[in-house]
Parts: sequence; C-alpha cells; structure tokens
Amino acid sequence: MDVGYISNTYSGITGGNGALNTARTNSETQKFNELVERLQSQNEGRGTLSSAQIAQEGRLNGEYTTGYAGTYTLESDKTAKATGAASNQANPHVQAKTIDKTSKLYESALELEGFFVKQMLSQMRKTVMKSNENSFAQDMYEDMLFDEYATAMTKNAGFGLADQIYLSLMA
Repeated sequence: MDVGYISNTYSGITGGNGALNTARTNSETQKFNELVERLQSQNEGRGTLSSAQIAQEGRLNGEYTTGYAGTYTLESDKTAKATGAASNQANPHVQAKTIDKTSKLYESALELEGFFVKQMLSQMRKTVMKSNENSFAQDMYEDMLFDEYATAMTKNAGFGLADQIYLSLMA
C-alpha cells in the first residue's frame, strides 16, 4: 500500500470532521447565546447582586459553614442569664449579670468558643484508628463535617465559654 495514498485519505477524513466539528461548535455557541439572552431577559428590572452583597459581613465568599449569625433573635435573648461554666460563681452575694445574646460581641464570643470546640474535636479525631489512608477529598469533607459538629455543639451544648468571654469583655 502506498503511504501517500493513506495520508491523503486521512487528511480528507479529518477535513470533513473539522467542518463537522465547526458546525457543531457554531450550533452550541448559538444555543449558549440564546440561553444567556433568555436569562438576561428574565432578570430585567430585578438587578443583579455582587458577591459582596451576598456574603455576610466578616465572612469570606464561598464560606459554606452555617456560622452563628441569627442564632439568638428572641426578645428574651437580650437579657439572658449566663449558662454553663459562666453561671457558676464563687461568691453567692454577687448579682448574676445578664447577657445580650443578640449582640455582635456575643456572636464573636460564640465563634471563639466554636474554634475551641473545633480544636477539641480535631484532637479527639486524631485518636481514632483508621483502616486505610483517606483521600484528600475525604479529609476535606471530614474537616467540614467536624466544623459543622463544632458549630452545632457550640449552639446547643451550653458549655458557657462564650458567656464567660462575653462577660469578661463587658467588664
């Protein structure tokens, strides 16, 4: 068989495929442009939001943990009594102080307590024997899972560390 004949035949086939691929690309580009136009027409009059408007103040874009914003919203949360370790006072004659759990300061104290709880859970997690090596994705997923565990524990367990931090910063 002549090598020249094979190369000429092969270039003829790829030339046809090139035209076919170009036609497909043009068709897909046209469909995409129609989709963009349709989406833009649906959004008319509503405006758009930037990522800075979507993200909560003090949080990074793409931060997917639940956080502590809006945890306490009731009127009774503005004059709550200390819980956990903060409620244990050595002197019974001292008047118990109230805590405004709706304030930004208390939210920041919750974040610090959550950080400490996360550190505790991370150290506990290191003691668990694993049968095989985890992939990077599995390690990342577990880390995010334990972040959520720490957030849930901070909100519900009543450790009182956030209350102590709040009271010490208010004094």
